[in-house]
Amino acid sequence: MTDDTEISDAEPSQRRNDLYTTEQKLLIKQASRRLKDEFEGMFNAETIERYILDSQIKLENRARFADWLPILIERFTRDRLRALHRLDVGNLATPAVLFLCVHNAGRSQMAAGWTRHLAGDSVEVFSGGSDPGFETNESAIEAMAEVGVDIATEYPKPWTDEIARAADVIVTMGCGDACPVYPGKRYEDWELTDPAGQPIEVVREIRDDIKARVEALIASLEKVEA
Repeated sequence: MTDDTEISDAEPSQRRNDLYTTEQKLLIKQASRRLKDEFEGMFNAETIERYILDSQIKLENRARFADWLPILIERFTRDRLRALHRLDVGNLATPAVLFLCVHNAGRSQMAAGWTRHLAGDSVEVFSGGSDPGFETNESAIEAMAEVGVDIATEYPKPWTDEIARAADVIVTMGCGDACPVYPGKRYEDWELTDPAGQPIEVVREIRDDIKARVEALIASLEKVEA
């Protein structure tokens, strides 16, 4: 069971908690209890608390609506602990893919949405940004909804070391030198138009292009498993 990994220095909890309302503090405490129950036997309480605090710091200036912060902190922390667990137990039967773009608001969110939709539980999916935005692109949400894929509850977040190291495949989309490079990883660089500021007709073309690329990626992962 790993309790230590690269994690940013977090400010003392009391100082950090002064930034939150009483209701938000309560919701974060409830999230902490859920995560401790969910990851019992994998990580101790101190490790989970460290990751919750670090996730707060990484997200608190990025969330478009502050009321959603406790939910986003819980989800982000869960993703990071899932990744850390993959690193603990070694290569699992389920491959993991990390989709990265600059803002984690359009291209990488659509790619992650398509992969979850098409591959289900057979692929573990992560996404992140080198400079995360404040909310998921509305046109991307609309275009994906048209084909029955819901990404409305997704949110921009930074990539983290443990998630990048846990991924078997890292797919980059325009983040250039800001994207992480780790030896032994499979990398793909997808040249895609950024949907930000584009009319819905263009976003639909980007959506369909991403679907085709995701289908090819899933097929290649299935060959490796076979």
